[in-house]
Amino acid sequence: MTSTVLVGTSFEVELKLSLPSLDPSGLLTRLAKLPVLARRKPTHHQLHNVYYDTPEQFLRQQGVALRLRRVGSGTGTQWLQTLKTGGRSKSALSQRGEWESPVGSGGLTMAVLQATPWAGIDPDGTVFQALQASFETTFERTSWLVRRRDGSRIEVALDIGQVVAGEKRAPICELELELLAGEPKALFELAQQIAASVAVLPATMSKAERGYALAQDAIDTPRRAQPPKLAGELPVPEAAGVVLREMFCQFTENLNALCRSDDPEVLHQARVGWRRFKSALRLFRPALKATAIPSWQALDAPLTHLGAVRDIDVAKLDTLPPLAQAYTAGDPRRTKGWQTMLLALADAAQLQRKAVRDAILAPALGANLLAATQWLETLCAPQPAGDAAADKKSALRRWSRRRIARLHRQLKDAYREAADPDDEHRVRILAKRLRYGIEALRPLLAKRVVNRWYPQATRLQVSLGAVRDVRQASALVDKLGVDRELVNFLRGFSAGQLVGAKKTGLA
Repeated sequence: MTSTVLVGTSFEVELKLSLPSLDPSGLLTRLAKLPVLARRKPTHHQLHNVYYDTPEQFLRQQGVALRLRRVGSGTGTQWLQTLKTGGRSKSALSQRGEWESPVGSGGLTMAVLQATPWAGIDPDGTVFQALQASFETTFERTSWLVRRRDGSRIEVALDIGQVVAGEKRAPICELELELLAGEPKALFELAQQIAASVAVLPATMSKAERGYALAQDAIDTPRRAQPPKLAGELPVPEAAGVVLREMFCQFTENLNALCRSDDPEVLHQARVGWRRFKSALRLFRPALKATAIPSWQALDAPLTHLGAVRDIDVAKLDTLPPLAQAYTAGDPRRTKGWQTMLLALADAAQLQRKAVRDAILAPALGANLLAATQWLETLCAPQPAGDAAADKKSALRRWSRRRIARLHRQLKDAYREAADPDDEHRVRILAKRLRYGIEALRPLLAKRVVNRWYPQATRLQVSLGAVRDVRQASALVDKLGVDRELVNFLRGFSAGQLVGAKKTGLA
């Protein structure tokens, strides 16, 4: 990101950060004391916004948001009508069209839309006639204007309040860094100064998206994989950026949701997002030799705790329930031991979930994720004309097929040579990497590869995963200090499973 962007009234460049603090009331004081903000006078506004769409959510489908904003109250009330058009793929850094105009009352005004792209969205005016209030946001905004020595100007806005859809409510607690003049990298530099002492997370969902999600009871729900469609003419590094950014978004969106949700699937999808990301990073690494890949050291603690909670969740919800009847067999003593084990697992899960949230509140985590976000933006930037990578655009399809074929050979070799649990674990990891790779590059691969190798990798991962899950459950139960008879039962069951898993072949 080296090109200068001068921001006008029709273009918005913004870096959005969520604030996972457990005490939002103290955030304003903490932020105001930061060296980068301490000498700048803040402004305060009470903002109320109403977002409009058709009953079929036509604007949402077009990536468009239309809102009416009330600033202040009483005789000082001002109304602003804003149209925002969709930007690029999801990222905490958004670049989108924005047209804002003062209006004279608390209702939408068609006239001010004439100088915007609205005519292309609604050429005959039927959409405007069908608009109705969809949801609202109400929050207090404290903002600071930061002028930097490099000439850039950035508005830092702290928003604390709520989004409202009917009787449903969800909190708003976020920072928006809007670029008024300068280069986008200035946003990241300023964000890093804030993240040095305040916990932040990259936020990819706008307030409008959170409003739609709340209205549909989908806020803080699991964000699953959404592999992007790749065009064969993309340079390999740019394709890597597109793929990695989607996976990183899955990780960070679920990480944000974990601050408020105890849903085991949210936690699972956070781990899936990270594993997909690391797998794709390994897949694309030969094409990223010249890039400075960030260190992931600050993620060690949260990832460790995520793994610990997931192991307990899998044992408690998936692995153990089908075995309960086989073990207890109507025996009161065994039944009591089983229930004691379940209670101990629930207590352990609660402690580990707290550890996850504590790890998210570490400022080093947010700083690390910000660095990764900035790095991904450099990968996704279009290659300059005449660049060596641009001259190899046609190579993406051939490159993808070679990389997947190589990964398939590695899996076959590992499967053939597997002789102990460590070898089996490597086979399972390679099967997972092959599956993730095929999912990411599917449009570029031959159909026979997708139709043959993908289900093979999936079956192998599932069968070996089931063996691993029982082993893990056995180890967890052993640590809890419950009945040894139960531990031995689980170990015996996993040994029997392994025999079946080894019958899953590869061609």
